[in-house]
Amino acid sequence: MILVGGGSRSGKTRFALQLAEAAGPRLAYLATAALLDDGMRERARMHRAERGDRFVTLEEADHPADLIVREASRFDAIVVDCLTLWISNRMLAGVADMREEAEAFASASSGVAARVILVTNEVGAGIVPDNELAIRFRDQAGWVNQIFATQASEVWWTVFGCPLKVKG
Repeated sequence: MILVGGGSRSGKTRFALQLAEAAGPRLAYLATAALLDDGMRERARMHRAERGDRFVTLEEADHPADLIVREASRFDAIVVDCLTLWISNRMLAGVADMREEAEAFASASSGVAARVILVTNEVGAGIVPDNELAIRFRDQAGWVNQIFATQASEVWWTVFGCPLKVKG
């Protein structure tokens, strides 16, 4: 399992896709976004167009670990984009503490033959949020990212389109 993190528009996903392509020709992109509005649907359409037909697109907003376990044998690599959207989905579903689910998700991602490459956002390096929900989200993202980084064989940080190896 490989974790790729960074800020918005830092090149995380592009780098994760490159790592996946190096693993072999059977590639999947697992989207965690819940397509709830026109803006998200358009964003998903643009991302699909960028990936082209090199990646099979899978979608699972709430339980991506189950899908990874079920489908991993079909693929050389699976890019999960992204952990922070998954956190949002679970928090909106009423999950107050993501740590237990994150441990299970990270273990599942580490336990399959396919290379699983997870994309995540760094949300704790900016200003302190001014509302309770944003504070809880920032804290959950920080804990989840630490859990995945601990279990990952490699951790990458992207900044200005440049990937920097942090672990592995």
